[in-house]
Amino acid sequence: MNANINIAGVHLETEDLILRPFKETDLNDFNEYAKVPGVGEMAGWTHHKSIDESKEILDLFIREKKTFAVVYKKSGKVIGSVGIENYDENAVGEEYKPLKCREIGFVLSEDYWGKGLMPQAVHKVLSFCFEELLLDAVFCGYFKRNLRSKRVAEKLGFKYLCDCKHTTRYDTQEDGVLTVIHKEDWVK
Repeated sequence: MNANINIAGVHLETEDLILRPFKETDLNDFNEYAKVPGVGEMAGWTHHKSIDESKEILDLFIREKKTFAVVYKKSGKVIGSVGIENYDENAVGEEYKPLKCREIGFVLSEDYWGKGLMPQAVHKVLSFCFEELLLDAVFCGYFKRNLRSKRVAEKLGFKYLCDCKHTTRYDTQEDGVLTVIHKEDWVK
């Protein structure tokens, strides 16, 4: 089952990053990476066409209290996000129905790809999911063509669960993969 999530007041840190709830003052940083063609499309949403579109999504992040802003310590800029999302309960086996689960989703500014920052951020959020939220399992879905997200999932120990079709926010169908990591595997 989808566990209840509220990250209000949560502040996580890694060597290079701060993960915290989004704030209204993050708008320009958010728009800077969200407007770049190819960034959002790898996560199922189109790049933002205006600052107003970014503001609408930012307001949603703030209201829903389930998406971390990824802040690069060296610059203080928001360079991405990690969301603890609802998962499709019908896409997974019956064994997950009684368990507390969520799906993790992430996006990173193209300027910071290939630096090992997203595995660092997702690792910290997974620790929070298992140690603070006491989740039993976390899913990670990605498009088959998204090799960067696949690599992040592999580095963190996610295991293949099934192939799936994903309907994007811009109403296209993508071939995807759903992976999972269980709390007992995370602890090991």
